[in-house]
Amino acid sequence: MVDDATRKTLSNIPLLKTKCGPRDRTSWVDRLKEEYQALIVYVKNNKDNDNDWFRLESNKEGTRWFGKCWYIMDLKKYEFKIEFDIPVTYPTTAPEIAIPELDGKTAKMYRGGKICLTDHFKPLWARNVPKFGIAHAMALGLGPWLAVEIPDLIEKGLVKHSDEKDS
Repeated sequence: MVDDATRKTLSNIPLLKTKCGPRDRTSWVDRLKEEYQALIVYVKNNKDNDNDWFRLESNKEGTRWFGKCWYIMDLKKYEFKIEFDIPVTYPTTAPEIAIPELDGKTAKMYRGGKICLTDHFKPLWARNVPKFGIAHAMALGLGPWLAVEIPDLIEKGLVKHSDEKDS
């Protein structure tokens, strides 16, 4: 079910240990440190492999995340704002990553621009609680979603490069 490239990517992202969400204020700080460490390793690995495709940051509490992701096609960079909240039942429940500007442009998206990860990612996440975190959601959720959906949206003319957009 998981290809070799995905296995390699996963094996290079540290697994998390602390099973708690934002409601557990004391342990949440430990979980958040693990999340940041995993994200730092994942971003560094991506850069080392010339596969840099997102930036993320969070609010002070680590409960609201936002940033940008991009997809390159035909030597053009298509950039999108991303956002998500950490669910109160995290890490049992995966975050729902949203790309608000694409809301309504594809059937593989829920209201508010939340990308559809139900069929493939959420069962994998459920089997790996609490080991998976935000870096895993990016690698196994958003990354594959972008790779499938963005080229299709570009070909249909629903997503345009910044050079092609009307002023």
